[in-house]
Amino acid sequence: MLLKRKEFIQVGSLATASLMLPKFLKAFEGHNMVPLGNKVVVILQLSGGNDGLNTVIPVRNDLYYKARPKLGIAKTKALSLTDEVGLHPALTGFKELFDDGSLAIMNSVGYPNPDRSHFRSMDIWHTASQSNEYWTNGWVGRYLDAQCKGCDKPTQAIEIDDVLSLALKGEHIKGIAVKDPRRLYGTANEKFFRDIMKNHRSDRPAGGDEAGEQPVDYLYKTMAETLSSADYIFQQSKLHPSNAEYPKTDLGNSLKTIASLIYSEINTKVYYVSLGSFDTHINQDAQQQRLFTEMNDAVKAFVKDLKQQNRFEDVMLFTFSEFGRRVEQNASAGTDHGTANNMFLVSGGLKQKGILNPLPDLSDLNEGDLKYKVDFKNVYATVLKKWLQADDKSILAKQYEYMNFI
Repeated sequence: MLLKRKEFIQVGSLATASLMLPKFLKAFEGHNMVPLGNKVVVILQLSGGNDGLNTVIPVRNDLYYKARPKLGIAKTKALSLTDEVGLHPALTGFKELFDDGSLAIMNSVGYPNPDRSHFRSMDIWHTASQSNEYWTNGWVGRYLDAQCKGCDKPTQAIEIDDVLSLALKGEHIKGIAVKDPRRLYGTANEKFFRDIMKNHRSDRPAGGDEAGEQPVDYLYKTMAETLSSADYIFQQSKLHPSNAEYPKTDLGNSLKTIASLIYSEINTKVYYVSLGSFDTHINQDAQQQRLFTEMNDAVKAFVKDLKQQNRFEDVMLFTFSEFGRRVEQNASAGTDHGTANNMFLVSGGLKQKGILNPLPDLSDLNEGDLKYKVDFKNVYATVLKKWLQADDKSILAKQYEYMNFI
C-alpha cells in the first residue's frame, strides 16, 4: 500500500510522539508483573522555582519579616509545625502528614556554584551533574540503563505528560510520556491506524523488504509496538482502577492515573509529574496559594487512596524545584530567582520524620541568597540505594553521602 504524505505524517506522529521508544515498549509486551511490596518513587517537580521561605516558614525569625515586610506570612496565618516553623496556609494536608509521621522536610537543598537560569538549573537537577558539567542523559534514565542490564524483565519509568523530561532519558533506555492512558488508547485504536496496519501487513512481499522501503517499514514497526503497548497500558490501568475521589485538576487526575497504574502492578518503579509555574516575580501570594491548593488537595487524596489500598509504605513521593527565591521581596510583590530550597518527602516508609535539618540561616547569606547545606544528589543517592536497591555510584558517577530518612 502506498502511503500518502498526509497519512505518513499522521502515522509518524502517533509512532514517535505517543510512546516514543521500541525498547521501552518491549518491556510492556511481556506483561511483567511485580509482587505486592514493590517500591515505587513518585517525583513531583515544582517547575519555575518555588519560594521555599514562604513554604516552610521561619515564623519566629525577625530577619525573615524584615526582608519581606509585605510578603512574609504571619505566624498567626501559618500552619504551626513547631514553635519555630510553620507551613504555608494552603498546605493543610501536608500538616496532617507531618502530624501523623508521614512527612519529612529537608531544608537548604541545592548544589555548589548554583545557576539562576531556569533551563540550566533544571538540567543540573535532571541530570545530577555538577554545575560545570553538561550531560545529555538524566539520572532516572541512567537508573533504567543500569538496573537491569541484559535481563528480560526491566523496570520502567512513566512521566504523566505529553513530553518526556531529560531526567527520564537514559543512554540506552528512556522512560515514557503518557498524559492519559485512555486518550492514548483511543488514539491508537482509531480506524485509520488499524486499517493502515492491516493493509501494510497484507501488502508485504513474501521475499522481505526492499531497501527503499526500510524507513517506512521502521515507522510501521514502531507504530505496531505503540499500538500494542497503548492497549496494554490501558488494559492494565483498568484492572484495578482507583475508585477514590480526587480533585478534578491536572495534578489530581495525574496522581489518580499513577495510583491506578501502581495498583495494576505494571512493572514501573518511577513516576514523574510536574506542577507549575512557580516563577513568582509578581503577585506571588495569589499564584503560590493557587498552586499549593492544587498540590495539597491532590497529594492528600493520593495518600488517602494509598493508605486504603495498603500501599503507602511502598511509595515514596518527593518534591523538588530547580531553585528557590531570593530572601528579600522585590518591588512587584514577588521574589526573584534564588538558590537553595526545601524538599518534601512523603511516605509511610520513612525512617526519619519531621524537620530533618535546621532552617536556613538568614544571617549568613551569599549576596542575598541562601547557602545550600545539602547536595540534592545525596537525596538521589539515598533513594536509589535504599529505596530502589540500585547502584547509585555508577548511576550518579560519584559516591554521594547516604541520608537516614529511609
